[in-house]
Amino acid sequence: MREQRVTDAFVELADTLVAGFDAVEFLHTLTERCVELLDADTAGLLLSDERGSLRLVAASTGETRLLELFELQEQEGPSLECYHSRQVVTLPDVNQETERWPRFTATAAELGFSGVHAIPMQLRTQIIGTLTLFRTHPDGLDEADARLGKALVDVATIGLLSERAVRHQEMVTEQLQTALNSRVTVEQAKGVLAERHGVTTDQAFAAMRRHARSRNQRLDEVAGEAIAGGLRIADTGTDGLTLTHTRSGRT
Repeated sequence: MREQRVTDAFVELADTLVAGFDAVEFLHTLTERCVELLDADTAGLLLSDERGSLRLVAASTGETRLLELFELQEQEGPSLECYHSRQVVTLPDVNQETERWPRFTATAAELGFSGVHAIPMQLRTQIIGTLTLFRTHPDGLDEADARLGKALVDVATIGLLSERAVRHQEMVTEQLQTALNSRVTVEQAKGVLAERHGVTTDQAFAAMRRHARSRNQRLDEVAGEAIAGGLRIADTGTDGLTLTHTRSGRT
């Protein structure tokens, strides 16, 4: 039964590229599977934001949530050391580490925790967070559970980073396509203005840029107005050609 549950967990954690992927649900699932399969009572997960600051994303119990938030507030504890050192941090008995983390160990004991095992969520040189297992009894995980915990976290980390990479590539592709579409609109507007007003396309383009900058508009927005007939070329006599609204006459 345990072997099948382990296999199912790996399959579940590896499948991050499905439609409608929910990162928060995924990370909660990771904490739940670690508690189910390992000799741990609860688990908490901290994830780094775009500035590299850790944020609590998942916790399997209210006590775990309080302790992880306490770590972040006090900037003290095994989860933070795990993240900054990029190494597994094991705390077999919180009562033996009162000098190292006095505030954390006191709070952990008050909440009923005795042992802690923190695992970095890391792929090569990139670290994105930590998963920390908490135990209500002292002593650390045995070697088999420690290896399994590391493997579960590694698979989840790879899956999450892969999803981010795909999402980033999709965003880049979308941005490139938007730029290409905008460029087509701008080229059309240059031709329309040049034909309507007997100017060169370069002069039309310069007038569009001047108009966009003066009104803090995107160039493709100005181009769309020009194609629709809402803008016309005007000669200010000093600054060269510019655009004016055909209805209001504002420059």
